[in-house]
Amino acid sequence: MITIGIDPHKSSHTAVALDEAGHVLGELRVSANKATLTRLQSWAGDWPERTWAIEGAGGLGHLLAQQLVAAGEAVVDVPATLAARSRLLGRGHGRKTDGIDANSVASVAQHHPDLRRVVREDHSGVLRLLSDRRDELAAERRRVVNRLHRLLRDLHPGGAPTELSAETASRLLARTRPQGPAAAERKTMARQLLADLRRLDRALADNRSRCAAAVAASGTTLTSIFGISDVLAAKILGHTGRCQPVLLGGPLRQLLGHRPDRGVERRGHPASSFSRGEPLAQQRPSPCRSRSDHASRTGAGSLRPQARRA
Repeated sequence: MITIGIDPHKSSHTAVALDEAGHVLGELRVSANKATLTRLQSWAGDWPERTWAIEGAGGLGHLLAQQLVAAGEAVVDVPATLAARSRLLGRGHGRKTDGIDANSVASVAQHHPDLRRVVREDHSGVLRLLSDRRDELAAERRRVVNRLHRLLRDLHPGGAPTELSAETASRLLARTRPQGPAAAERKTMARQLLADLRRLDRALADNRSRCAAAVAASGTTLTSIFGISDVLAAKILGHTGRCQPVLLGGPLRQLLGHRPDRGVERRGHPASSFSRGEPLAQQRPSPCRSRSDHASRTGAGSLRPQARRA
């Protein structure tokens, strides 16, 4: 079995073929264009039993990995951390070139048979794109709101409330009468930021509806769990790659930050917290309510009267 490691870049890819003993059989550098797949397959035609290892198959090597999988090739994803560790521990004394990086990627694939196999994108890819896009929109909205807060603080006494919306900012700007050219420019910039805020709100609303439609099309039952919305279900399914019914197991509970004993349904039923067969906690002894009870428990009651008589 021949292992071909690929160090992907934006404009070029470097491939190195290793045999089972780790000896270099060939090296090729190709440009990233429409003929990349054809050149790589024609170069690797002498080794019919081959496996492709791509560093970062979900990043720079995503397109090439999907093209190889669509062509019927076996492709594994090599994390960049493992490739860097192999390069530092290799014979190259830590030198970094495209050929050395590709060699390290192939070596990691030979010594780690449990690497993730790259498969063709399915509906989970759509969910991940929508989830990542929502994160980007939310981060951009936070930046716009922070800039708008800064401008309104200098235009209006006391600034704007913490939970700032487009309607609230519009009302504040309508009542603001700038004094001087600098204040007038601040109000103009605030109106531009207000337009950006409204655009982002519309984009977030559209993203939510598209997430709901994509989650419904996946046929998952995640949304039947209390507390999991369509947006959260899209994030879970998109990043786990599982578009089938998912049980609320340990790893998923950690991902959600879910505590069953703090759920709404359990608050009204204290006895339900012991439904998993956990042993009941031992009751602590009640504290002594009087000195005589404490003396009788400690045995000090018979000593105090003798001390008083003396």
